[in-house]
Amino acid sequence: MRIAVVGGGPGGLYFAYLWKRRHPSDHVELFELGPADATWGFGVVFSDEALEFLRADDAETVDAIAPRMERWSGITLNLSGESVLIDGIGFSAIGRLDLLRLLQERARLVGANCRFETQVQSVDQLAGYDLIVAADGLNSLVRRSFEGDFGTSLSYLSNKFAWYGTTKRFDTLSQSFVATGLGSFNAHHYRYAPDMSTFLVECDVATWNRYGFGEKSVEESKAICERVFAAALDGHPLISNRSVWRNFPWIWNERWSFRNMVLIGDALHTAHYSIGSGTRLAIEDAIALARALEARPGDLPAALQAYEAARKPVVQKLVAASRRSAEWYERFPEHMTLDPLDFALGYITRSGRMDLARLAAMSPGFIARYASVKGTKPDPTQGASR
Repeated sequence: MRIAVVGGGPGGLYFAYLWKRRHPSDHVELFELGPADATWGFGVVFSDEALEFLRADDAETVDAIAPRMERWSGITLNLSGESVLIDGIGFSAIGRLDLLRLLQERARLVGANCRFETQVQSVDQLAGYDLIVAADGLNSLVRRSFEGDFGTSLSYLSNKFAWYGTTKRFDTLSQSFVATGLGSFNAHHYRYAPDMSTFLVECDVATWNRYGFGEKSVEESKAICERVFAAALDGHPLISNRSVWRNFPWIWNERWSFRNMVLIGDALHTAHYSIGSGTRLAIEDAIALARALEARPGDLPAALQAYEAARKPVVQKLVAASRRSAEWYERFPEHMTLDPLDFALGYITRSGRMDLARLAAMSPGFIARYASVKGTKPDPTQGASR
């Protein structure tokens, strides 16, 4: 089989590696517009649950990634001069470029032909391939060429965000919520290397307008964010990498394949960064697609339908949780009026994936602190309904 993979992000690289490793006689060619040594953004984060899912399918790759990852347990929320630790929730993170380089190396070692700085301008260029895997992200050429056939829908959240890095080292996955005279901000920050962290800044559109960010340069915006988050940054600078203000896009496709083309990752669906699952979903899509193709050799239409049938319910559940999480962030200034413990409870239960029983089992320290201060066990409806 001749396979073209469009897009050299984690999902595309992982599928190219996985298929070529398992089917060495097949021809796998990956096309990526950008150079091999560049990427947008900084670090990517995985929950322990996500890594275990990958390990079950490909322990060798997890073992290769693991030494390069930063690990911690817990989420720290900073609000009104107080910090609340929600203990017991494990995460790992790695630099996005480090992850891409590792996957590039693995794809090359098994014989996949990775062609960087190569633009696919039309799907017609890919005539002659038996299968086209569209892993070309939010602005997917393949998807945009056949939006009606894929049943594509696209909308945007109203909040604005900018993705920075910083040399400040954070002990856990952390969030800082800051009220200013012109509006409220939050920052998602976590380390992905011993001396580097991701620092994603978010605000509502009213705050964004009052600060005049629409007329500010990248450097001017960065300087304002450094002042707003001076306490969290503790003297460390923010670092820009195409760190322009954006609105988060919701992308969904009712049909996951058309003819011999199939979508994976952000070309297919998006999940809000507040649940940190974009890279995980792309890699899991690649695994599910490979399984479906292997289960139905020689029958591509049946394999692509099986991929969608098996994977779609799983993704729908996670995307629904992601949307609930995003709705909480769209109103985060309202939640900031709560005291820090009730705020933390609303935060951790925002997506509907964490009920009180699970929270008590995973985070006994937080539950004990809540009960000690409040004199009662937490009620998950507090904060979440605000």
